[in-house]
Amino acid sequence: MDNLARIFVGFDSKEVVAYHVLTQSIIEHSSIPVAFSPIVLSNLGDLFTRERNALQSTEFSFSRFLVPHLCNYEGWSIFMDCDMLARTDIAELWNLRDDRYAAMCVKHDYQPKVETKFLGQTQTKYQKKNWSSLIMFNNAKCRALTKEFVNTATGLELHQFKWLESDDQIGELPVTWNYLVNEYDHRPDAKIVHFTDGGPYFDEYRNDDYSEEWFAMRDRVLSVQQK
Repeated sequence: MDNLARIFVGFDSKEVVAYHVLTQSIIEHSSIPVAFSPIVLSNLGDLFTRERNALQSTEFSFSRFLVPHLCNYEGWSIFMDCDMLARTDIAELWNLRDDRYAAMCVKHDYQPKVETKFLGQTQTKYQKKNWSSLIMFNNAKCRALTKEFVNTATGLELHQFKWLESDDQIGELPVTWNYLVNEYDHRPDAKIVHFTDGGPYFDEYRNDDYSEEWFAMRDRVLSVQQK
């Protein structure tokens, strides 16, 4: 179904609330059907066997690249980090699919402003950083991402899209679709904001840009109508 957006969201046991707030923000703004699949390590079984790397800051750092395999290399899908917030209709992003490309993302070109991020973890610096935090996969053109490759490739091979023949196969999305909080100045028209240094659910980031919107959406997650 071209009008059903398949959305895979990285799930991390250190920030459970993030997954639920992100998916709620997508639901509340979406004008098309969406299907969510959390990427949870304990659900993947023998699909994902690689050992944790000391430098990976989330549980889904590498498992995200299983998305085309999980889709049987059919259709399109979206992967998103959990520390994001949708501020507009996901249909706008879904409609940007372009079959000329194997993958599409925001092509960030920046140097992180900080040396450490949430929970004191090292802010690693490398070319194409944060390109893979939101990816639109044209799954049929991502057959190089086999289960075996995802489990054995280096982190840079995965995150720098070295599984593609060339960078010409990567389509560029507008920066507003993966807008890096704190790294970029506040922008009212940001469509999906990414709390890449740390979400507002961590005390030290609770006053960052867009945090009030995040807390308002968290309240929606917890809302129920009483008689």
